[in-house]
Amino acid sequence: MLDDADTAIDAGADVGPGTGMGTGTGTGVGVGVGTGAGAALGEVLDDDAAFGGPALEVRFPAAGVVPVEALLGELRPGGQLAVGDGRVRAFLSAFGKRLLRPALARRHPELGSLGFFLRPSELARTVEALGTEHIRVPRGLIFHVPPANVDTVFVYSWALSALMGNRNVVRLSPRAGAVAEVIVETLHESLAEADPVVAATQRIVSYDRSDAITAALSAACDLRVIWGGDRTVHAIRRHALAPHARDLVFPDRSSFAVVRAAAWLCAPRAARVTVAEGFVNDTYWFDQAACSSPRTVFWVGAAGDCDAARADFSDHVSRVVTVRGWGVDTAMAVEKRVSTYGLAADGLAESVEFRGNALANVTLAAAAAAPRQWLGAGTFAHARLGALAELAALVERRDQTMTHFGFGQDELEELARGLAGRGVDRMVPVGSALSFHRVWDGVDLPGEFTRLVTVIR
Repeated sequence: MLDDADTAIDAGADVGPGTGMGTGTGTGVGVGVGTGAGAALGEVLDDDAAFGGPALEVRFPAAGVVPVEALLGELRPGGQLAVGDGRVRAFLSAFGKRLLRPALARRHPELGSLGFFLRPSELARTVEALGTEHIRVPRGLIFHVPPANVDTVFVYSWALSALMGNRNVVRLSPRAGAVAEVIVETLHESLAEADPVVAATQRIVSYDRSDAITAALSAACDLRVIWGGDRTVHAIRRHALAPHARDLVFPDRSSFAVVRAAAWLCAPRAARVTVAEGFVNDTYWFDQAACSSPRTVFWVGAAGDCDAARADFSDHVSRVVTVRGWGVDTAMAVEKRVSTYGLAADGLAESVEFRGNALANVTLAAAAAAPRQWLGAGTFAHARLGALAELAALVERRDQTMTHFGFGQDELEELARGLAGRGVDRMVPVGSALSFHRVWDGVDLPGEFTRLVTVIR
């Protein structure tokens, strides 16, 4: 769901476009988000000898600094949980309900989406979708490596894995943002009502540069889940897995939007406002760094219709951005100008339009010049297509999400078949780019988090 975000596990630097703002107050290596522990904790964390091995901070279920060997000992194999375990479902439902509290959802809207994902009916659908003639069992110990710049993504991955009955270790970056801290606090609130088996089988930990810890967790796990970009995947893959284990990776991806110009021009004003609001949600949350956030908008139709629709669309988006108070700092504004003028200098852009620092529009010289790289928060390339089918020649394997407006189900399905796996794993309406689903990047996550046992009498 995002680009290169946090190779700090091994390389010690964020390599992606997201801001990944941290809120920790400690100064030493490995201090978790907002622990307030200060330099003394950092000194202990940096001193492997103090524990007889590399140490990491446990953020959930209990705070404390422990050796990685002790952590793995606590998560030893056992039959504590089953696929779709009711105790985990109850815990996740209670957690999701807390995230939907009005005050919290207003302050952090992305938590409302997460709470909706964890509602009991959705959890039930996830479990029911696993029906098969085989017996499904948990895969085992899952090691999750989420990024720093999209605070909520680790919960989706962990929650589905926990729902499948797995023991889990989630490495939360010390550079994770304030929303991650809220999530951990809410998990602790929910834990008070949960069955003890939840605390016994789930761990969220925090540590900074430590090949030793990453190697130990990698060697012990049955499945390693790496969210980030290509560099993150390569960095983590340096650490060997057990022969039976496997990686589930989410590398560099890019996304785009497609709008039928005639449909936009014919839509009622209220509908256009709603779509513009959804587009802003898709892009401005997480500074447009989420891999499912569109970077290019393709306009489909006659040239005159596309020009008129694009101008009206940009006006609506600009108003939404202004009303919501979205803005960018000076460094981001400079980044956007460097990126967009660079496209123009390379002959890829015909024109560049800035509407303040928050919104930049680039008219591409050709649709084939659609950029996959991040150009800065609130920067959108625009190109015209005569027909939706023309996308087939432009799509690349790294293209993930296509948000759309004005197209019918049959047209979208025809395009999906025509692409034949060359790219685009999701086609969702504008406004749904960041809506997580149990099938992500073309991968059935609940299926990956389980094993099939054949039983024949």
